[in-house]
Amino acid sequence: MDFIPITANNKDKMLKFLGVETIDELFTQSIPHEVKLKKQLNIPAGVSEYELIKHMRELAERNLSLSRFTSFLGGGAYDHFIPSIVDAIVSLPELYTPYTPYQPEVSQGILQSIFEYQTMIIELTGLEVANASLYDGSTAVSEASLLACDVTGKNKIVVSETVHPEYREVLKNYTVGIGAEIKHIPMKDGLTDLKVLEEMLSDDCACVIIQHPNFFGYLEDVEEISMMAHRYKALFIVCIDPISLAILKAPGEYNADVAVGEGQPLGNKMNFGGPYLGIFACRREYIRRVPGHLISSTTDKNGRVGYVLTLQAREQYIRREKATSNICTSEVLNAIAAAVYLIYMGPEGLLEVANQCLQKSHYAYKRLSNIHYLEPLSNAPFFKEFCFKSSKPIDKINDALLDEGIIGGLDIGKLCSKQENTILFCVTEKRTKDEIDKLVSVMEKV
Repeated sequence: MDFIPITANNKDKMLKFLGVETIDELFTQSIPHEVKLKKQLNIPAGVSEYELIKHMRELAERNLSLSRFTSFLGGGAYDHFIPSIVDAIVSLPELYTPYTPYQPEVSQGILQSIFEYQTMIIELTGLEVANASLYDGSTAVSEASLLACDVTGKNKIVVSETVHPEYREVLKNYTVGIGAEIKHIPMKDGLTDLKVLEEMLSDDCACVIIQHPNFFGYLEDVEEISMMAHRYKALFIVCIDPISLAILKAPGEYNADVAVGEGQPLGNKMNFGGPYLGIFACRREYIRRVPGHLISSTTDKNGRVGYVLTLQAREQYIRREKATSNICTSEVLNAIAAAVYLIYMGPEGLLEVANQCLQKSHYAYKRLSNIHYLEPLSNAPFFKEFCFKSSKPIDKINDALLDEGIIGGLDIGKLCSKQENTILFCVTEKRTKDEIDKLVSVMEKV
C-alpha cells in the first residue's frame, strides 16, 4: 500500500481512501462519542520558527543565570568552575548519546570511560570497588543502606540529622519496603551528637550514616564514629564531597565500609538540580551486592587490553527476586564529565580547587561574622560551607542581595524545621575577594 502524507491539499483524497467522509467520522470508529472532547483545545495558534525562538529566549532570560549572577548557594549543588575541555569531550557524538551498553563488548570506548571513572573514584575514596554511578547523592546513600541491611542481616539504620534532609527523605522512601527502622541522631552545635549516637547503637544496627563535610558544612569526627559503629558490627557509611577529598582523609583511611556522595562538583553543571550522578564505593567483600554496573579491564587472546561489563546484578538482567537493586541507570554522560574533569585537573589541580574553597570560605566567614544580626551556628571546622543564625528575615536578606546581582545563602529553615532563621553560605574557588566583599557590604546595609 502506498504511503499518503496528510496535507491540506490531499485530506479529502485520504479520507476517501479510508472509506470515511470526515475526520470526526474517522476517530468515532475507535473513540466512543461519550469520551470525546466536545470543544476545541485551548491552545494558542501556531507561530513561525523565528517567533518561537524569540519566545523561548525571553522565557530563558527569566532564569537567574550564573553567567550574570554571583552565587553563594550550597546545600548539595555547587557552582564550581568547569574547564572548557569537559564540554568539548562530552559533546562528541559518540559520547553524547550513550546509555547502558546493552551489547557491552562492542562499546569499548564507553566501557573504558566508565572504567577510568571508577578507577579515579577508588583513588579518591581509598576503597577497593566503585560502580558506574547512580542517580545522585540521595540514591547513593539509600542504596548503601540497602547493601548494609543485606550484608548484616539487620534492619536498623542510624542516620545523623546532619545528613542532607532531602537525602534522608529519599532514604525513608527507599527502605519502607524492607521494613527498615530508621533512627535519627540529633545535631549538637552543627555536628552529630556522639553521646546520643552511643546510646542509640546496639547489636541490631545495620549501619551508621554520616555526611562529611556534613550538610551544614562542618567536619565530623569520622574516626571516632567509625570505631563506634564497628564496635557493634554495623557498617559505617560516609557521604562525601569529592572535592574535599583532595585535602581531607579518604574514607578508606578511617575504615569506612561504604563511601557515597554527590558527583555534581566534578565537572557537571548545576543544571537546575539535575541530572547528577551518585558516587558509590565500598570494600571488595561487598562487590556482589553493589547496585548498578561494574566495568573491568581484561585482555583478549592476543594480549590486547579490553573492557567488559563484569557485574550487572539488577532486575533488568536477572530474576527480580535475586536483584541487588532496581536502579536502572548508570548516568554515563555525567560520569564521563566527572572523569574528564578529574583527568584534566589531576591531583595538583584538585588540591588547588579544594584549597581555594577552604581559604575563600574562611575569609567570607570571618567577614560575615562581624555583621551584628548574624551569629555562627557552630564553631566547628568547616570546608566550603558554613551557617549563621539570623535575627533578620532571610527572605529579606536574599531579596536585597538579588537586587545587587547576588544569589544569597540557602534558607535552611525551609528544609529543616528545627533550624529556622538559619542561612547557609557556600564559597567555591570561583568566588573572588571583590565578590565576597560585595556580599558583606550589601548584607551590612540590610
